[in-house]
Amino acid sequence: MIKVLIVDDHSIVREGLSKIIQLESDIEIAGVAKNAAESIKIINSKKVDIVILDISMPGISGLDVIKDLKKLQPTARIVMLSMYPEERFAVRALKSGASGYLTKEMAPEEIIKAIRVVHSGHNYISPSLAERLVTELQDPKEIAPHERLSTREFEVMCMIGSAKTINEIATALSISNRTISTYRTRILQKMNFKNNAAIMHYVIDNGLVR
Repeated sequence: MIKVLIVDDHSIVREGLSKIIQLESDIEIAGVAKNAAESIKIINSKKVDIVILDISMPGISGLDVIKDLKKLQPTARIVMLSMYPEERFAVRALKSGASGYLTKEMAPEEIIKAIRVVHSGHNYISPSLAERLVTELQDPKEIAPHERLSTREFEVMCMIGSAKTINEIATALSISNRTISTYRTRILQKMNFKNNAAIMHYVIDNGLVR
């Protein structure tokens, strides 16, 4: 039996994933968590095979908690779940230790397929992402400036690039306006940008927003 831990701050997503998994005879829910702290508590107390982990959560992001989860249960494999398209976070997720990347737009059967593939010891990626990874290996490029940002800084940069205000970003990430302003300052410094317009041009030119 494949034991799955679901970690997502949206109750509707947790409930939806639970219903999908409960239809399968070889997969069961080991636990459900709404943030990083709860996921650590659960994985510290019971056996988990697969963690379906939301990238964007209040406080500690999904990518930042991967190492903690793997330290507690080295055999547990992580499948990242994201509202963002693959080009934003998939490579970063795999480099952080994830074994798969799913978007919330994917069909239920694709989610179940990903769980089984990852549990068998393989990584789960879409054909389009596989093609991109092969291209990068065949023609390695110098590290892009945004790769030097932290996960949260990168997320905030993409949201600024999508023309969201500080208030909107703070609400979406459940953190204060002051914290978002601090992230914005760090982004401008690290990227050597002068203002939000420069951020918007960069994320659009590099295909980081749709």
